[in-house]
Amino acid sequence: MPTARPFLGALAFVIGCEAVGLTGAAVTNPGSDWYRALAKPSFQPPAWIFGPAWTLLYALMGLAAWRVWQRRAAPGARTALVLFGAQLAVNAAWSPVFFGAHAVGAALAVIAVLAVLVAATIVAFRRVDRTAAALLLPYLAWVLFATVLNAAILRLNP
Repeated sequence: MPTARPFLGALAFVIGCEAVGLTGAAVTNPGSDWYRALAKPSFQPPAWIFGPAWTLLYALMGLAAWRVWQRRAAPGARTALVLFGAQLAVNAAWSPVFFGAHAVGAALAVIAVLAVLVAATIVAFRRVDRTAAALLLPYLAWVLFATVLNAAILRLNP
């Protein structure tokens, strides 16, 4: 007889990741006078894209971490989960630096570190669970795009 345990475990990881996203969203205000006054590149997506995109990405992150946690006795799983936690912490730092402190340059440094940590997490996850690693690929793509976007905003607003 199937149990709800795997579903509840996955749900807990997804909710945990979404909670990290909500902490960032709490300080993100694309309607603020400061943000609206910034010059932005032509490839800047509309503001409404970011909420759904991040919601999906945090869900994929939670599922990926849960898959690795399910295999936590496997070689490399602990390291992979530590890397995951590190990138999640750095992820949570970006919005307060960019939107809260209005520090576009410092935010670029934060997101560059985030990109490296996400890539390292994918490599570590792949050693434990290939599907978990694949689930993080859209996240890496989005973070790389956001890095370029952050750099462009910095360049346009010296």
